[in-house]
Amino acid sequence: MDEEKKIAGIYIRVSTEDQAREGFSLPEQEKRLRSMCEFKGYEIYKIYKDAGISAKTGNHRPAFEKLKEDIKAKKCNTIVVLKLDRLTRSVYDMEDIMKFLEENNAYLDCANDDINTTTANGRMVARLLTTVSQNEIERTSERTKIGLAGAIKAGNIPHKAPFGYKHVDKKLVPDEATKDQVIRIFNLYYEGNSYQTISNLYNEEKVFGKTNWCDGTILKIIENEIYKGDFVHGKRTNNPTYYENVVEPLVSRELWEECQVQKKKNSRNYKRDKDYLFLQKLKCPKCGRILGGNATRKKNGNVYYYYQCHDCKISIKETDIEKEFDNFINEIQEYDAIVNQTLLPMIKTKLDNPKDKLVKELNEQKQKAERIRKAYINGSFTIEEYDSEREIVEDVINNLETKIKECDICEELKFTPEDILIKRDIDYINKIVYPEEYEEHTYMWKDYTRKEKSDLIMRYVDNVELEYYGNNKVRLGEVYFRESIAKPMNELYDAGYLDKVDYALLGNVETKLRFSEYLPIEKVSEIVFTLRQYYNVGYFEATYYYDNKVMYFNDYENRNIVRIFPIEDYKKMDKIDKLQLGVIYIGNNEKCLLDNKEDLFTSIPEKTNCRVYELDEETKKKKFESIEKTKQKREEFLKRNDVVSQEQR
Repeated sequence: MDEEKKIAGIYIRVSTEDQAREGFSLPEQEKRLRSMCEFKGYEIYKIYKDAGISAKTGNHRPAFEKLKEDIKAKKCNTIVVLKLDRLTRSVYDMEDIMKFLEENNAYLDCANDDINTTTANGRMVARLLTTVSQNEIERTSERTKIGLAGAIKAGNIPHKAPFGYKHVDKKLVPDEATKDQVIRIFNLYYEGNSYQTISNLYNEEKVFGKTNWCDGTILKIIENEIYKGDFVHGKRTNNPTYYENVVEPLVSRELWEECQVQKKKNSRNYKRDKDYLFLQKLKCPKCGRILGGNATRKKNGNVYYYYQCHDCKISIKETDIEKEFDNFINEIQEYDAIVNQTLLPMIKTKLDNPKDKLVKELNEQKQKAERIRKAYINGSFTIEEYDSEREIVEDVINNLETKIKECDICEELKFTPEDILIKRDIDYINKIVYPEEYEEHTYMWKDYTRKEKSDLIMRYVDNVELEYYGNNKVRLGEVYFRESIAKPMNELYDAGYLDKVDYALLGNVETKLRFSEYLPIEKVSEIVFTLRQYYNVGYFEATYYYDNKVMYFNDYENRNIVRIFPIEDYKKMDKIDKLQLGVIYIGNNEKCLLDNKEDLFTSIPEKTNCRVYELDEETKKKKFESIEKTKQKREEFLKRNDVVSQEQR
C-alpha cells in the first residue's frame, strides 16, 4: 500500500469567518499544500476550492462533493488538506469520510496534523482531533449566541430592516417615511380587508412607487412580530428564540394580537358582497358554535338577514338581535366618536410623530433628492428612471411636511383623560337640552350605513352569546368586547375618567343613570366649574346605604341627573355602611350660557382652577373621623357652589 502512487486532490476551504485569519486564505492554503505534495512526491490531480462555506453538518460543499466523485472514479486517491478542520468539524461527518475512504481505497493527509488513516492509531488520532475541533466550533457558537442575544436585546437586529424600519447606528428604529403605511396595513386588515384587497389598493395607489404589492407581502407584514416590538431569531430552526420588547413597536400589542385572531377566523376572501352586522359574532345558544349568515331578497328589493345553526336548526332574524344590541352599541358608538375619533388621534399624532424626528427625516429625504438630481446630471440615470425616483422621494417629502404641520397644530393641544369625561358630560346635557340640535351634530347609530355598522361591530365586538328559551326563541345574552376596546375603557373607568350607564330606581321609577368611579374632591370641583362655562350645572350630595341598597335624592323630579360618582375612596375603607355620592345635575329649564350655541357641539371648555380651603374646627367635629379630610374639602366646595349638603335617611 505504501508503494502505491499517491495522486492528490488538494482541498482548500474558507468560511466567511476565516477570511481575515492569517494563513487561511485560499491562495495561502494552495501554496503550502503544493509545497507539501512536491516534498512527499504526490502527483497533484486537481485543486478543489470551497469559498465562503463553513464545515457545519448539512452545509453543501460543491467542490468537496466533486472531489469525492473523482475518488470514486479513481482519478485521485488522496485527499490533501491543510488542517483537519478544513475538511470537517463534526465527529459524525468524520466517521462518514473515513468509511468513504476505506470503501474507495483512498487516504487522507493533513499538512498541520499528523493524520494517517491507513492504521487504527491514525484513525483514532483523526477522531480525537475532530472531537476537539467540534468542541471548538460549538463553544464559538455558544459565545456567538450569547453576544447575539445581548445585541438583539439592545435593538441591534441582525437582519435587513423590514418595511417601516431602518438601521441607525446598527439599531432598528422606525422609519418616519414609511412606518405609516405599515400601520395602515394593520388597520385595513383589522377592518376586514383581505390580503389581496390591501395589495390591490397599494398597487392602485402606487405606494412608494411600487406596483408589485402582492397578498404574500401583506401576509408577511401581518405575521411579523417585529411590528409589536418583538423579534424571533431562528424562525426556520427547530429551536427559535423569542425576544420581547427589543425595538420600538409600530402597532400596539393588542392590535397585533387581534389581527392574528382574525387571521385564524377569516378566510382569504373575508370581504363579502353582503354586509352582515353580526357575521362570526353570534354563538348558538344550544351548541355554542358560531352562527352562519344567510340573506333573502324579496320582490320589493328589500334584503332580510338571518343567522342560522345548521346543526341545531335555529334561525334568528338580524333585526331582532339589533333591537336588543342597540342598548350596548350606543355607549360604544359614543365612546368611539369622542375618544377614538376626536381625542386620541390628536394625542396619538403628538406622541407618535415627534417633530424633531420628522424634521431630521425630511432633511435626509431632501438630501436624497439632491443626490438623485446629481446622478441624473452625471448621466447615471435615464430621464425615465430619474422621474420615477424623483416622484417617490417627493411623495415622501410631501407626507413628512404634512406630518410636521400636524405636529405644529398638536403642540397647542393639551388633552387629558378628564377631557373625555367632560366631553361626554357636555354631550349628555346637549342631548337633554337641545335634542334636535344634538342629533344634527351627532352621527348616531341609526345614521350609520350597514357597512359602517358592520365595521364598528367587527372592530369592537369579539362575540355575542344568545340565550335560548324554547320554541326557537332567543334573546341577547353576554356581549364580549375585544380587549383592544374593553381594556382602555375599563382602565379609564377605574381611574374615574369614564362613565358607564346602569339601571337604577329614581323614586319609584326604574331608569338609567350615568355612573363613574371615585375622583378626589379637587377633581370634582374642577370638572363642575369647567362644565359651568357652558351650562349652569348644579351639584349636591346624596348618601347610598348598603343595607337596603338605596340612594336618596331630593326633588329629583325637577332635576336631570348628569352623572353620579363616589366622593369617598371606598376601596380603601375597611367597612362600608354608607357611601357619600356626588351628583352633577341640570335643571329642567336650563339653557346654555354661550353666545354661540354651535360651540356646545364642536369644542371642549377650558379647565378652570378652583382651590379647596380647610373648614373650621367646629364643622370638622360634626363629620366622621374616618373621612375627616374628605368632609372638610367637600363642605368648602359646596359653599362655593351655594348648595346645601344633604344627608338623608
